[in-house]
Amino acid sequence: MSDVRIIVWFTWFLATNWLQLFVVLFNERIAKGVNTMKKMLTLILPLLLVAVFFLGLPSLAAADDDPPTRVGRLNYIQGSVSYQPAGEQEWVDANPNRPLTTGDDLWADKDSRGEVHIGSTAIRLANETGISFLNLDDRTVQIQLAQGVIDVHVRHLDSGEAYEIDTPNLAFTITRAGEYHIKTNPDGDSTIIIVRAGAGEVTGGGQSWELNAGGRYRFRGTDDLNYEANDAPRMDDFENWCRDRDLRENRSPSSRYVSRDVEGAYDLDDHGEWRDDSDYGAVWYPRGVAVGWAPYQYGHWVWINPWGWTWVGDEPWGFAPYHYGRWVFVRDRWGWVPGPIVARPVYAPHLVAFVGGGGLSVAVGIGGGVSGVAWFPLGPRDVWVPAYRASPRYVQNVNVSNTRVVNVTQVTNVYNTTVVNNNVNVTKVNYTYANQPGAVTAVRREDFVAARSVSQTSVKVTPEQIQNARPVRGEEQQQLAPTRASYVAATAKPTPPTARPSVAFNDRKVVAKINPPPPPAGARVPTIVNAQKPPAAGTLRPGANRDAQEPPRGNAAQQPPPAGTVKNAEPPARGNTVQQPPPAQTNTFTPPSGGNKNAEAPPRSNTTDQPPSRGNRNAEPPARGNTVQQPPPAQTNDQPPAGKFTPPSGGNKNAEAPARGNTTDQPPSRGNRNAEPPARGNTVQQPPPTQTNDARPPRDTRPTPPPRQEERRVEPPPKQDAHPQPPPKQEARPAPPAKEKEKDKGKDKEKDKDSQVPRGWR
Repeated sequence: MSDVRIIVWFTWFLATNWLQLFVVLFNERIAKGVNTMKKMLTLILPLLLVAVFFLGLPSLAAADDDPPTRVGRLNYIQGSVSYQPAGEQEWVDANPNRPLTTGDDLWADKDSRGEVHIGSTAIRLANETGISFLNLDDRTVQIQLAQGVIDVHVRHLDSGEAYEIDTPNLAFTITRAGEYHIKTNPDGDSTIIIVRAGAGEVTGGGQSWELNAGGRYRFRGTDDLNYEANDAPRMDDFENWCRDRDLRENRSPSSRYVSRDVEGAYDLDDHGEWRDDSDYGAVWYPRGVAVGWAPYQYGHWVWINPWGWTWVGDEPWGFAPYHYGRWVFVRDRWGWVPGPIVARPVYAPHLVAFVGGGGLSVAVGIGGGVSGVAWFPLGPRDVWVPAYRASPRYVQNVNVSNTRVVNVTQVTNVYNTTVVNNNVNVTKVNYTYANQPGAVTAVRREDFVAARSVSQTSVKVTPEQIQNARPVRGEEQQQLAPTRASYVAATAKPTPPTARPSVAFNDRKVVAKINPPPPPAGARVPTIVNAQKPPAAGTLRPGANRDAQEPPRGNAAQQPPPAGTVKNAEPPARGNTVQQPPPAQTNTFTPPSGGNKNAEAPPRSNTTDQPPSRGNRNAEPPARGNTVQQPPPAQTNDQPPAGKFTPPSGGNKNAEAPARGNTTDQPPSRGNRNAEPPARGNTVQQPPPTQTNDARPPRDTRPTPPPRQEERRVEPPPKQDAHPQPPPKQEARPAPPAKEKEKDKGKDKEKDKDSQVPRGWR
């Protein structure tokens, strides 16, 4: 049976069963009324909810496929700085306008420095420093510091946003906005963190430490960390340079018009000017461009996952205007209009429309035997549709956050036209600069795929050729897929071996608290170690007091309890403490064989005068009357041995009254807060035959207690014997039996009946 027949049969089965059920319920409704309708609703509503859930699955799946809305950008290079794109094995000279994302590596060689921006966050690299982007998405920035020194300045930290710096021996999580100086040595066994402002948390070896502002913290070791904390030292030359860069950003005139989360916004200050326009507001105009210059003509195209074809400009300011905002042609010159400053901008790989493909980069035949790719910049009223799979919400955000003119309704209409209805013909969409002279740029297909310079390989086209452009189908369309040469610019220079890191980043161990996502296809796989892995058994927590972890040597309660005892046992009897005779406290001996099994071994010293240890609140207090130095060693025995004194039957609860007279000198033990009060019926306050016969020494060495003490213990005072009896007054007033009262009531009722006269006699 084929799949289609199975689906048809299953659909018919469900439809017939639900139809029969509906008919039955409808008949019952006519007979029983509204109650049956409620039953129908209880059956129909779950079905509607299930249907809505399955209808929403495509949109949820599309949202999961959305690419990140932010990237990193290397906006400053001093000396030799190289990078290794994700999936590549070669190091090439860094391009400041190439976006950085998950899987990319950066290396600043000797006497070199670099600065990376991720939104408003600045990450600055000192000489001989290497970092790798383990994860970079909308909520997580996870960077591997392989070796060297970095300075991180987080201007603001949103709720739910995570910044984590992973080194070979620890993971540092930034919990507050601030300034952080992090250094790790090439051997990977030492990391120094200086918190100038803010706060963070270090995790490593299954342990964690809270770091506060104004401190210098050093962690040594790999599996087991040694922790040192001191005051933050004075700033060195590298930190002073980082402070100067921060002051420059704070004084940036462009920050009044552009959000600080726009990468490359600070470069606009030195390469252009801002002017107000009555239609578009603040407009930035570049300086030093050639006559007839147009956007997206000086640069090249590269393939960067997950966005696909991405524009990389050659201009020193060529990042923000090519990935945010819109371009306008005002007063015979091109200007850039940023998006709203209040919204968090969404990064776009480019903001152009492709001729013949709408939002898709397809090859077109543009006449004259030329088959290639043509594009033009989008205006403020144009909607950008990405070539990759994206959800409607993503398309709305990337357009609304980058222009002040486009609204949600306009974006939805264009999205439904180009994506849902698959109408990708650019001639049917009214773009602002589709027919603008000099705005359209075209290159051959092989130049586009090989990431060659557009300014050197562009082809001139006329408006008539653009109007008659046809989409290319079949094999020619497949040739636009990326090749080996599409990931790095054709003009990129390989880095000399002497200017590369001595050890590959994937060969270095990295400790991570957040599990990074799998790297892109073909990218290196880092050696990840879980920062929350507990240390080996028996290791000491770094920074902890070694003596505090050892049990007190003089506390007898730290010894293993005898068999049959409970942790929260009763405290020692109050009447068997220091009131014992002096000979029993000083005599040490070995109990005879077959003695009390619950008796503890002879202690090293007399502990009757020592208070219980306060370090262990749940520990048992030292047994003052349960040591062999005292005549009654069986004070922890809850039951007397066979053949010895047996307490009176009935368990007199007040039998400990005689012992209270011997405890007025000493307060009860306070060392064990969870200890139960002394049992009043069956504890060591029993008559002395049990206390004097347990674990006693042989007759030739056993000390004889004074006879007066035995008489006091054997014969309780008369007050004790009378105490358990009920008071005499209660005995003199016994309560009358209930049956006699009932009989008296019955007699009274009979008398009343006899006294009543029948109705007939009245």
